[in-house]
Amino acid sequence: MSRLRANCLLLLAGAVWGMGFVAQSTAMDAVGPWTYTAAKFALAALTLLPFALWESRRVSVRIPTWTWGGFALVGAALFLAAITQQIGLLETTVTNSGFLTGLYVVLTPVLALVLLRSHPHWIVWPAALAAFAGIVLLGGGSLSALGPGDLWTIVSAVFWSVQILLIGIFASRGGRPYTLSLAQFTVTAVLAAVGAGIMETPDLAAMTAAWPEIVYGGVFSSGLAFTLQILGQRHTTAAQASIFLSSEALFAALFGALLLGERIPSIGFLGCGLIFAAMLAVELVPVIARRGDRRHDRRQLDDGQASTPSG
Repeated sequence: MSRLRANCLLLLAGAVWGMGFVAQSTAMDAVGPWTYTAAKFALAALTLLPFALWESRRVSVRIPTWTWGGFALVGAALFLAAITQQIGLLETTVTNSGFLTGLYVVLTPVLALVLLRSHPHWIVWPAALAAFAGIVLLGGGSLSALGPGDLWTIVSAVFWSVQILLIGIFASRGGRPYTLSLAQFTVTAVLAAVGAGIMETPDLAAMTAAWPEIVYGGVFSSGLAFTLQILGQRHTTAAQASIFLSSEALFAALFGALLLGERIPSIGFLGCGLIFAAMLAVELVPVIARRGDRRHDRRQLDDGQASTPSG
């Protein structure tokens, strides 16, 4: 798969996730965050099961034990990201959740430095400051204006960054994208179900009332979009993947305005712009710099050849 096609898959995943924020928010009119998360990812696992079985028959090589452990680790990161985001949506808007979740595009290279000793481009640091300023403006101009839901969502962005890093490691090494999707969905569903049994009282009538959101969240926002993420990340970098996935923030704001009538304060638009500018800078500035270096190298090579005697 070409990198362009891979990035298009990631952009499509971002669009599906953007609409998913609306489903996640409206579902909690009927069910709690733990119940919704458990039901959504259980349905996602069932959706991926036939594809994973087909993949296992098609690929004869057994999955090593350590790879299964890595798949479970991805599932644990997905669970922590999903449940903190879902809890955050209890007290924040779809628009805020989409943009604050998108902070993973800045956090991913930072965590790559801390956890993997992968040194990020210099642009990461001013981008991180711009994103922080954007959070303040999105909250109304002061940190005190950020509600508990916004803080939960920022925590979820950290776990989304971890999930992206782990996908980058295990999607290519495992060679089983559908099996990896099934594994992470199953782990998330089981952990969320345990939490629902402790924290909530799941009710069949309530789940029936929320079935459109559960179906969208399970089949499309999880089953389809996360699999697109895994397929796309096998053919692009983690940093580049994160910028295309971060388009979910814009789609969340768009669908939040169209379907829920959400609005953000005027100063919040500047905050959204700063956050998205930070997302773009993390990816685009290194690409532009590399192209400039290549042009410089070609000019030096041409000058060297021109100065070399031909006889």
